[in-house]
Amino acid sequence: MTETAQAVRAAGRGCPECGEPVAEGGRYVTWCAACDWNVDPEVRDEESPGRIERLRRRLAREYGEQLLADLTDPVAGGGADAHAPRPSPRGAAGWWAAVLASTIHGITVALFAGGLWLLVAYWGVGALPVLGGLSIGLAVVLRPRFGRLPKDDGRRVLLRRADAPRLYALLDEVAGAVGTSGVRAVVIDADVNASVSTYGLRQHRVLHIGLGLWETLSPQERIALLGHEFGHYAHGDTRHSLLVGGAFQSLDTWRYTLAPEPAHSLTEHFVNLVTALPRLLVDGLLVVLEHLTLRGSQRAEYLADSTAARTAGAEAAAGLMDRLLIGGSIAGELRREAVAARTRIGGAARREDPAQGLWERLAAHAASVPDHEYERLRRVAERRGHQVDSTHPPTHLRRRRLSRGTLGGAQIVLDAARAAEVDAELDGARRNVARELVRG
Repeated sequence: MTETAQAVRAAGRGCPECGEPVAEGGRYVTWCAACDWNVDPEVRDEESPGRIERLRRRLAREYGEQLLADLTDPVAGGGADAHAPRPSPRGAAGWWAAVLASTIHGITVALFAGGLWLLVAYWGVGALPVLGGLSIGLAVVLRPRFGRLPKDDGRRVLLRRADAPRLYALLDEVAGAVGTSGVRAVVIDADVNASVSTYGLRQHRVLHIGLGLWETLSPQERIALLGHEFGHYAHGDTRHSLLVGGAFQSLDTWRYTLAPEPAHSLTEHFVNLVTALPRLLVDGLLVVLEHLTLRGSQRAEYLADSTAARTAGAEAAAGLMDRLLIGGSIAGELRREAVAARTRIGGAARREDPAQGLWERLAAHAASVPDHEYERLRRVAERRGHQVDSTHPPTHLRRRRLSRGTLGGAQIVLDAARAAEVDAELDGARRNVARELVRG
C-alpha cells in the first residue's frame, strides 16, 4: 500500500515509489514526474458508452497512432508540410463513403416516393394509403437537415458583419491565409469550445465562439484556433460535407427510432423483436461508414492542426492544445462562478454585479495553472486517450506532432492594438453572455 499524496505533502518527503523529490502540488495534484506515482488519482464515474461510441473511440486511438507515424513532415516553419498540396477528400475510402451515403439518402427518397405512390394510386383501397402516409412521414423525419442559424436569445449573441467589422476582417484574413472563404455570421456563447459549421440550403458558414475557451487564449492562440477551424474546410473533411454528414444524421435518427424500449407487455416484446434485425442493419451501416470516414477525418484534424501552426506559429498551436486539456477545469470554474452569484456566496456578496469581470477572472484562473499540472494532464491524457470527441485524434498525439515541428514564424500576428479593437467589438456580447450565465 503506497502512501497518500496528503501524507507525502504533509511530511515533505520524496516519492513513496521511487524516492525522487516530489514537487508540492498546492491546490493541484501532488505527483511524481519520475515514475508517475499519483499522476491520475481521480476516480472516473462515467456512463458506459454504447457499441458505436466504443468503436469510434477505439478507431480514433488506432488511426491516431498510425497517422502520427505517417505524417512525419514538420508542421511549421517552412517544412515540407507547409507547402504540401491540398489533399483530396476522396480516395478509395472517400468514394465508397460517398456511394454509401448516397444509398442511405436514396432510401429516404424511395420511402417518400413509394409512400406518395401508395397514397395517390391506392386512395380508398384498404390500409395502403395509411401505409403510404406513414412512409412519407418517416421520410420527412429522416430527411437531411441543412442546419439553422442560432437565434440571438441572450445566452447566444449573433453578430453580423456590420456589428463587428474588425472581427470579420480578422476572420477574412485567417480564412484567406488558410485558403478558404470566411463566414456569414458569428455566434457568441459561454461554451468552452469553438467551431465553424454551415446552415441553410446554400450552406453558409457560421463561426461559433465559446467565450469559455476564447477568453483563456492569448491573441496568437486565438489565431491558431481560427486557423484550425477554417482548416477543416480547406482540407476537405468528408464528415463535414452535406452528403456524408447528412448520412450520419439519418443513421443516428434510424438508431433512435429503432432503439429497443423497456418491454412490459407481450406487444412491446414483439415490437423489440421485429425491430431487432433493422437495428442490426443500421448499426452495421454505421460501422462501415465509420471505417470509411474516420481515418480521413482524423487526417483532416492533423492537417487542420498544421494549418493552425502555419497561421499562428506552432508554439501558439501547441498552447491551444494545452488549453483543451484544462477545458474541464475551465468549465468547472464557470459553474462555480455561476453558483456563487446565484447563492450570493462570495460572488454577488463582493460585487454589485457578479457578471462584471467574469471573463477576466476566468482568464486569470487558466493562467494560474502551473506547468507541472499541464505536464500531469498530458500524461493523464496519454493514459486515458483524452479527445475533444470521438472523431478527433487523441489530444496528446496532436500536441506531440506540433511539438516536433520547427517553431517558425506565423503568417498572421495579432498585435495588442488589433486584439484590443476586436475585444472592444465583442464587449457587448461578453457582458450579455456573462449576465445570462450567472442568472442561470
